[in-house]
Amino acid sequence: MAQPEVMASAFAPGKCILFGEHAVVFGHPAVAVAIDQGVRVRIRESLSWVLEGLPFEPSRHPHISHIIDNVFEYDGHPLNIDVESTLFSAAGMGSSAALSNAFGAALHSFLSPDEPLIPIKLAKMAHSAEATAQKGRASPTDTATSALGGFVVVSGGKVEGTRHVFDTSLVTPEGKRDWSVNVVDVPEGIGDAWLVMGFTGEGSPTGRMVAKVAKLVSSDSDRMGDLESIANITNAGLTALSAGNIEALGMAMDACHERLRNLEVSSPKLERLVEASRPHSLGAKLTGAGGGGCMVALTDNPDRVSEAIEVAGGKPLTSRLGARGVRITAD
Repeated sequence: MAQPEVMASAFAPGKCILFGEHAVVFGHPAVAVAIDQGVRVRIRESLSWVLEGLPFEPSRHPHISHIIDNVFEYDGHPLNIDVESTLFSAAGMGSSAALSNAFGAALHSFLSPDEPLIPIKLAKMAHSAEATAQKGRASPTDTATSALGGFVVVSGGKVEGTRHVFDTSLVTPEGKRDWSVNVVDVPEGIGDAWLVMGFTGEGSPTGRMVAKVAKLVSSDSDRMGDLESIANITNAGLTALSAGNIEALGMAMDACHERLRNLEVSSPKLERLVEASRPHSLGAKLTGAGGGGCMVALTDNPDRVSEAIEVAGGKPLTSRLGARGVRITAD
């Protein structure tokens, strides 16, 4: 009688930034939220190493290679790895972090099916994979949000109105970086609101946008005030989240977008999508580094916002406000 095929499957969500983009580079907190869309990974034993139907080349997939070789030190049978993503790529949605979390969870389940998944351990593992792929530079924001789910706040220390979960650090080429990872506990009723993300169709050049803001701030002292305003808006947004006040949350999103415009990280396509969304939204803003990528709207009428984004030339995705984190799946 043939032995049953050994297989494991896991899913990890993507994310969007609600508040704090660019200000986080200057030491202020950033608030991220997990979304319904993400990455699903299925693995099974195989006669040869295969990724998405093609021969697996470790050098082209540093996240996966790091998890196989350095985290699990896997030396078993070759694996057939299938990856399915519902995220826009290169759009600031945390697709590589979701891949690292989903693959790490699937491999954990494959090797130790009776052991529970520990999200904090997985978040740190995925962060190390991101750092390997990014030559030693990686924030834990994407990986922690994908692992923990809900609302995650990453900062240099404890943030008022949040619950501390874990600390992490990384030795980068510029020196050692330390982060505090916290979550926001929100009232159940806040789940009645929706997020609609609109993709411009253009990738978000994160490194270029960060460098642009740094140059702008160094040449114009008023722009440092915009960063400080974003930090204040972030704190107001956290207060609204904790209270379940989605109207105030939307107002803070609108205010944050205006400061990001002052920092010259918006784009004509982002502006079109934000403006198209606002008549049907509580608030709307670009999310992530800017220059392309996505915007996000908070709304109780996601269908109308999705239609408006499409008419304005964008590609919409709708998510609940605060999705679950990484998990083992049945298929």
